[in-house]
Amino acid sequence: MAAVHCLRGEPFVSPVSVDLPQETTPHLLPVQQAAPLGADAALAMGCCQPGDHLDLTRDLPIWVLAERGPRGQDHPPLQLLPGAGVGVHAESGKICASNFALELLRRNLEPLLPPQAAVRLTLVFPTGARLAERTSNRAFGVVDGLALLGMGARVQPSAAPDQLAAARQRLARVMDIRPHDPVVLVLGANGWDLARRHGLPEAALVKVGNWIGPLLVEAAERHCRHVLLWGYHGKLLKLAGGIFHTHHHIADGRAAVLTAFAGLEGVTGSELEQLHRAPTVEAALNHLRHSNPHLSSRLEARLLAEAEQQARAYVARHSECIPAVGVVVFDGHRQVRGAGPHGRCLLNRLRPPDGDSLARELDENVPRG
Repeated sequence: MAAVHCLRGEPFVSPVSVDLPQETTPHLLPVQQAAPLGADAALAMGCCQPGDHLDLTRDLPIWVLAERGPRGQDHPPLQLLPGAGVGVHAESGKICASNFALELLRRNLEPLLPPQAAVRLTLVFPTGARLAERTSNRAFGVVDGLALLGMGARVQPSAAPDQLAAARQRLARVMDIRPHDPVVLVLGANGWDLARRHGLPEAALVKVGNWIGPLLVEAAERHCRHVLLWGYHGKLLKLAGGIFHTHHHIADGRAAVLTAFAGLEGVTGSELEQLHRAPTVEAALNHLRHSNPHLSSRLEARLLAEAEQQARAYVARHSECIPAVGVVVFDGHRQVRGAGPHGRCLLNRLRPPDGDSLARELDENVPRG
C-alpha cells in the first residue's frame, strides 16, 4: 500500500491504515520507507511487527517494487509477482499465496490503483530463502522461499489454550467412538494430511499442535491403552530430551538433544560440531546419513526409542494409567523417516490392508527403532 501511494505521487506516511475482513476498525501497520524510482515505479520497505495477534512472521523484512503499466486484456489491474525469497509452486513457478492473502491485497489495493493503469507488484523477502529452510514448505511443493499461506488476519497459535481445549474435545469424541483402538496424536496440518494419505483412519486422528504432554495425560486419564505420536522429526526430537510442550518460544533444545545422543553413539570432534551448527534437524540428519549411514541408522533408532520411553515416563509422572506410546516421524519431503519399536506395532494395527507401501517406506528410509 505504501508503494502504491508513492506511485500515485502521494507523500510517504507511516503507519499505513489496512482494512481487515470482519473488523470495523482499520489496523495501523508501520512502514520503514517508500520512494519513487522514476515516473512509473516506486519502492517501499517494511519489517513485520505482528504485535500479539497478527499472522505475520516477526521481524521479516519486506520490499515491494510497484510498477505502473497500461490496463488491458493482457494486463490485469493488479498483478503480484514473486521476487527473491518468496515461495513459488515447484511445478508452475507461480507465487504461492492463499485465497485469503490475495483477497486481502485486492481489498486494500484496488481502490488505490491509478485510473486506466495497471500496477505490477514484485514482492521480495530478503531473508525468505534462508527462513524457508526451517519450515515444511517443501512438503507442500513450495520452493525458493516463504509462502503467503495465511487463512486469516489473526494468528491462531498452536500454543494457545483454546487449541488445547479443542484438542481435548476431539480426543473425547475419538475415545467415545473407538474406546479400545489406538489414538493418533498428529502434529500440525501437514501431519494430518500425511496420515490420511497413508491410510490411517481419520476417526482415530487428533490434532495436538504443541500440546503433546497434556494430550498424552488426557489420553491416559481416559484409559486409552495405545497412543501413536505422528509428526515432523524436528518436533518429536524434543520428546527424546524430555520436552513435552514443543512451541519454540517455550523450549527448543533440538541441537542440544541431537548432539547429546550423537555423542553417546560415538560422534566426536568436528563432525559433532557440524551437527550442532546445522540450520535444521533435517539438514543435520541428512549430512550424517551421507557421511556415515551406519552411524546415522543407530542414532535415529536411538532417538525414536528414547522418545517413546520419555513419553511413557512423562505420563507416569502425571497419571496412574500409562498407555503404550509409539512414535512415527516424517521429514520435510513428506517421507516417513522411521518409527520407534512400539510405533511400528501400532502402524500394523492402524494401517489398511493395502498399507504395505507405508511399511516399505519405513524399511527403505530408516532403520527400526
